Amino acid sequence: MGGAYADGTPSELHVLVDAASGRVRDSWEGVQREGTGNTFHSGSVTVGSTLSGGTYQLADATRGGHRTYDLNGGTSGTGTLVTNTGNVFGDGTLANRQTAAADAAYGAQETWDYYKTTFGRNGIRNDGVGAYSRVHYSTNYANAFWSDSCFCMTYGDGGSGWYPLTSLDVAGHEMSHGVTSNTAGLRYSGESGGLNEATSDIFGTLVEFYAANSKDPGDYLIGEKLRTSGAPLRYMDKPSKDGASADCWSSSVGRLDVHYSSGVANHFFYLLAVGSGSSSYGNSPTCNGSTVAGIGNARAGAIWYRALTTYMTSRTSYAGARTATLSAAKDLYGAGSAEYNTVAAAWSAVSVN
Repeated sequence: MGGAYADGTPSELHVLVDAASGRVRDSWEGVQREGTGNTFHSGSVTVGSTLSGGTYQLADATRGGHRTYDLNGGTSGTGTLVTNTGNVFGDGTLANRQTAAADAAYGAQETWDYYKTTFGRNGIRNDGVGAYSRVHYSTNYANAFWSDSCFCMTYGDGGSGWYPLTSLDVAGHEMSHGVTSNTAGLRYSGESGGLNEATSDIFGTLVEFYAANSKDPGDYLIGEKLRTSGAPLRYMDKPSKDGASADCWSSSVGRLDVHYSSGVANHFFYLLAVGSGSSSYGNSPTCNGSTVAGIGNARAGAIWYRALTTYMTSRTSYAGARTATLSAAKDLYGAGSAEYNTVAAAWSAVSVN
């Protein structure tokens, strides 16, 4: 059935009728629409939605069928698909359960769009299939996680001292674990585990920059919107500012928790993209006293992505990451190019020689 809504949006209504009784068994709208998501972290944004049987679903058919579900405090299963009678989800406050769902849907679409627009990657597995998101996991759960087994993203509401974990950089971070799992497969321990975590910090940061959202502008801080105190979880300009992360490589780095050994690669990426010394984003020292001039997010991100998807393997170490990124820089910009030389200089600046 064709037609149009009052606002001029075309309609392609599909109706399933029981041939015996003549009763309508189901109906759904074939034209996908953009809804409004009033998020907690990112303000009012557009989110993909689908009109089905007179109800709007927080379901984005244009991005692999991504859907957002409410677990309502549960810790298993899919939960309930987020729906509304109007094409608006959330009101920007935590009192409205759909606010967190709008954040999650927005984070998923920006992550999808970043990888698609920047690298031509069609979803986390590069197969056109969207993951799904679950919000309101457990009670006072101050974390978020990606799971390969359900191919889904899950967010807690936080607890004392925390806001919901549904910020843009967290969405990009966690879903990038899925990209890593489906490319290099970096083992989640030792130095490869630190590289796994850093990869997610790097791409979570780049998703934040890509979104260009005035309520959550790009920076090189990880999780800066999560704590009520305003303290970030991690810093890329000088990782040791969190009190635990490593700025420079040493033979003991691989024995650290992967969230702290990741500091070496985070520091490398900051130096590669921004450079050493003071900038509007931070003040980054080098471990060898050198000066590094950054090449920008676009080229630094392209080098890391190619290294991840072409050269890194499950047990890549920091020395291996240096080799992988130099190979990627050579492929993209040529041996001896400014980009190639900056990769080498940035690794040396974090003591990976």
